[in-house]
This record gives sequence, C-alpha cells and structure tokens, in this order.
Amino acid sequence: MSFPFRFGVSMLDPAPGDEWRAKCRRAEELGYDVILVPDHLGMAAPFPALVAAAAVTERPRVGTFVLNAGFWNPALLAREVATTDALTGGRLELGLGTGYVQAEHDSAGLPFGSPGERVDRLRRTVGELERLLGSAEFRPRPAQPRVPLLIGGNGDRMLRLTAEHADIAAFVGAYPVPGSTTGKLAPVTADRLEERVARYRQLAARRARPAELNLLIQQVTVTGDREAALRPLLERQPDLTLEQALELPIFLTGTEEEIVERVLAQRKRYGFTYLTVLEPSMEAFAPVMAALRGR
Repeated sequence: MSFPFRFGVSMLDPAPGDEWRAKCRRAEELGYDVILVPDHLGMAAPFPALVAAAAVTERPRVGTFVLNAGFWNPALLAREVATTDALTGGRLELGLGTGYVQAEHDSAGLPFGSPGERVDRLRRTVGELERLLGSAEFRPRPAQPRVPLLIGGNGDRMLRLTAEHADIAAFVGAYPVPGSTTGKLAPVTADRLEERVARYRQLAARRARPAELNLLIQQVTVTGDREAALRPLLERQPDLTLEQALELPIFLTGTEEEIVERVLAQRKRYGFTYLTVLEPSMEAFAPVMAALRGR
C-alpha cells in the first residue's frame, strides 16, 4: 500500500491564547495536514493546546509528538485521549514515546529508569490504552473508533512494539548522546537510518495493513550554499564528515528544487511519506510542501 504525502508541524513555542490561535491558523493556511505538540516541561501542555488548535482550524488533524510515557498514568491518559478526540471532532492522532530527557523526570519527581525500563513502561501504557479505549464500557468515548497511534523510536524493542501496535511508525533520525541528562541528540547517519527502517520492515512483515512511515525533520534551510548552512552542525558534531552531513535525512538544505528532489529520493530509499518539521522551519518548508503535493 502506498500512502500519499502528509506533512505535520510540531509547535515548540508556548504562546498566549491569541498568538497560539494565530500560529495554528497560519499552519492551516500554509497547507499543513497535522498540527502537533510535543511533551516537554517548559512547553505547552499537549491536550489543551490541541483542543485550542482544533477550535480555530477546520482541515488539519492534531496530534501529540510525542507524549513521554513516563509522565502519564495510563488510565488518566486514556481519559485525556478520549476527551480530546471528542472535543476535536475525531481529529486526534496519539503519538507516544519513552521519553529521553532525564532532567525533566528529575524536575517532575518522576522515575526515569534504564532504556529497557522505559520501553517496558511504554509497552504497558500502549496495552492499557488499547484495553481501555477498546472497551465499550469506557467513558468518556472518543469520536473515532480507533485513535491513530504513532510510536517513535529506533531501537530493536521499540521497533518491535511499533510493528505490533502503531498505525504510524516514526523515526527520529537522531539518538540521545550517552551520559547526557538534558536530552542532547546526535544525528543518525543515512546508512544507519536505512538499516533501522529495514529492521522495522522485517518486524512488520506480517501486518495486515502497513503503517505510515514518518520522519522528524530537524531543520529546513533554503539556500544556494549547502556547505555553509551545515557548518554550524559540523562544529557541534566534529565526528561527522561533510559528506555524511550532506546526506543526513533530517536536515533539508539547498534550493527549494533541491529539497523537493531530496524528499522524493528519501521516499524512494526509506519509504517516508509523512514528514514532520519543527515550528522554526514552518514557513521555509511550505513552498516545498506545496511542490510535493500529488507527486
């Protein structure tokens, strides 16, 4: 099954009501298909922000990108999901992940745990959400028979969980730097990402319906000088060569035409049809997005 292109924007900056609503309306005007909110301390609370986004827009779906499972009790989360889906008219897409910023857990007084423990916690959360939301007795009821589930992660256990449960398989193209408690990330090389997608496809081979494949784009830079635009990245990542940086799927750098061709090439190589950009790239990516419609 081949999916058409879809495009989401992750809103990073909290804002007062009028400013928030204006940003969401602008995302709709630019043509984004999904308005997304992350789950980090210091940013907007996801569910009320999504209800507000849906109230001032008509076409885009809304979603969490992604919820930190360690922040949420599954029963309370099921209530939030069902209520938000009902209040947005069935436009919610639920994104879940393990969480990777230890400092946020410490600040909230919540256990962080080892990588394995965080995956176990996420698996329990997914199972409880499916049990609760799938029960005819559960109240409140979501508007959709099934709220689409996105799971983000690259490790083998995460890919297995994604293959078993997710409607959307999200790849971040980056990994937490070992020892960092603040969520510092380093980019995954193009070859490594290809290997991770191939591993996911192996694990998902028996699915009755294939999942949509999502990639989070860290930065979009429209420029005629790709090397100059990537120099700050190379300074932050000294182990990365220029050739590797130019190939990184999560940095779209070049003219609008070059970026369009890169996205098409990445769809062919990896299968990504659902792309998410961060809020600072929302305007820059809009002409690329328009050029990709129907391709």
